[in-house]
Amino acid sequence: MSLSSAQAPRVLAADDQPDVLESLRLLLKPEGFRLETAATPEQAVRVAESHDLLLALVDLNYSRDTTSGQEGLELLARLLAIDPTLPVIVMTAWGNVELAVEAMRRGARDFVQKPWENERLLAIVRTQAELARALRRGRLLEATTRAMGHDEVTIVASCRAMQPVLEMIARVGPSDANVLITGEHGTGKEVVAHAVHAASLRRERPLVTVNVGGLSEGVFASELFGHERGAFTDAKAERIGRFEMADSGTLFLDEIANVPLSQQAKLLRVLETGELERVGSSRTRRVDVRLVSATNANPVEEVAAGRFREDLLYRLNTVEILIPPLRQREEDIILLATHFLGRFAARYRKSIKGFDTVAVTTLRRHPWPGNVRELAHVIERAVLMTSTDTIRATDLGLERSAGIDRTVEEMSLEDVERLLIQKALKRFDGNVSHAAAALGLSRSALYRRLEKYAL
Repeated sequence: MSLSSAQAPRVLAADDQPDVLESLRLLLKPEGFRLETAATPEQAVRVAESHDLLLALVDLNYSRDTTSGQEGLELLARLLAIDPTLPVIVMTAWGNVELAVEAMRRGARDFVQKPWENERLLAIVRTQAELARALRRGRLLEATTRAMGHDEVTIVASCRAMQPVLEMIARVGPSDANVLITGEHGTGKEVVAHAVHAASLRRERPLVTVNVGGLSEGVFASELFGHERGAFTDAKAERIGRFEMADSGTLFLDEIANVPLSQQAKLLRVLETGELERVGSSRTRRVDVRLVSATNANPVEEVAAGRFREDLLYRLNTVEILIPPLRQREEDIILLATHFLGRFAARYRKSIKGFDTVAVTTLRRHPWPGNVRELAHVIERAVLMTSTDTIRATDLGLERSAGIDRTVEEMSLEDVERLLIQKALKRFDGNVSHAAAALGLSRSALYRRLEKYAL
């Protein structure tokens, strides 16, 4: 369904030539934009002050001065003073590399030289419009989160595939039902767990997190249930367990499918009765805990294979939330990238305004076997590596990490291992258990490598 003229996003076109403005109107109308035109810098400023603009196309030369581009550079500064996040694309028939570089240095997102190629101009406009929409959606999501009182939790998602996840969080969050979060490695299961807790009546109480998949059988009971002094050789003081730490709050058990079968009965008893004993103690303690757990394995397959107790699964998955992989969330890739860019630019105190057109295309085309975690790692690295105020495709390092254009002889041992892991994950559609078996690794060994390579 097409937008009405009043609803269509507004684009400013500033140029002193009427035929140029008409050409832009005809070119951009089928794209769903409403063009606001200006023949002078003063008119352009008035349009920017009176309308909510998605982006601006600005000529660098006007009637007063037709060669230096100074009028356009001054207009660029005035537009960015009104809205520092406005994507401005500069145009000039007298353009040269130095002038384009100067415009980009002063805040322009891209440039085109007249007469332009329609496809290139449309590609630039589409990319910058998408980035602008992503930034706005991100701000709206953060504002909504703050309005709900959950400042620490932001789920960046606007695609259709994520709507069931958001609806389920809103529906089951206020209850005390146990929740099992499933999805591939790196999809954001811990973020969803935090959102469930933040939406609950326990949000003022502790949220305690433990990666139970990384606990050995020897420390499992001590870590979860605690121990008394002298309970075993190294028990030099009493220790409170994670269940007691989470009393009246929420306990998040990550990688739940990795709990050794021999320890699952102990966990089941606590869930059934709400009672536990510390290691080395006969005193029974009661706890009131809302349990949220997560796994990237298929729990039904784990039960069928005899690796996971069926009765424990029934206790864990009162409600199951399945998070789709990033490759099924194409509309969210740029939204997430923009979100991470803002976070890491602030962390490393760098002024970076966005991505160039080629970088956006590269982000869209990457298969993202490591999902959202890999995307965050790539953006953090790009923020650190870029020497300009715009992220370029070369800053992302995706071509090199893919290993496509290099032979094994040209790669380091770590690059080869990373590539093999990526290929195994892709072959088994992100299933870590199957990928580990194919690589001849234990699941815990593969997890360590996934963390090492940020996959």
